Amino acid sequence: MARDDLRVGHAGGESSGENASPSYQGHRYPVEVIAHAVWLYFRFPLSFREVEEVTLERGVIVSYETVRRWCAKFGQHYANGLRRRRPRPGDKWHLDEVFVRINGELTCLWRAVDADSTVPGILVQGRRDIAAARRFFRKLLKRTCSVPRVIVTDKLRSYGAAHREGTSSVEHRSHQGLNHRAENSHQPTRRRERAMKGFRSTGGAQRFLAAFSGISPHFRPRRHLMTAPNTAPTRAMKPGL
Repeated sequence: MARDDLRVGHAGGESSGENASPSYQGHRYPVEVIAHAVWLYFRFPLSFREVEEVTLERGVIVSYETVRRWCAKFGQHYANGLRRRRPRPGDKWHLDEVFVRINGELTCLWRAVDADSTVPGILVQGRRDIAAARRFFRKLLKRTCSVPRVIVTDKLRSYGAAHREGTSSVEHRSHQGLNHRAENSHQPTRRRERAMKGFRSTGGAQRFLAAFSGISPHFRPRRHLMTAPNTAPTRAMKPGL
């Protein structure tokens, strides 16, 4: 996928809801520069200051604080645009949870991944119980507007209880060894967590990870879908302004 895929809906977008297009009015930088800076931050484990240095090397002078504001304003909008352009998630979902450190305290991050490594949704919440699992299920179904054929989880009992209450018609496979896809999907989050030295608030973590999970996997090579000759990098794959 080309980096220019981020520049979706910047003109004449929808006017309400999560599809509303944020205004570029008042920004002295063109859309291409803004999209490139946002892409750098969410695609690679870079800090705002490092994005500032990368853009400076390309001849664009922009402060790290401006990059932070761009990511906060446009990050989720770009993620929503990419999600709308992708097909619906597959009918087999892998669900898993992992603890992340937020302001020094451990908080549970719930994540769903389909067979193509697309992330239908994430949820950051303090608990790891039946109520949390039930809330995560409801969020997934509402966000995707679809019901999977199979869900694969680990042995956490909260999944089974939430499944019986809300999605009993869906086949549930509870097996630790079958859920490697969801477990591996946590690795990019772990790298960002280390680069950011932890998250500062639950809301901030939810906003960042929601945009990060929509943008970063979209541009990451899916090697299980690629043949050997197609994995060699080319000059055309290198992004530019």
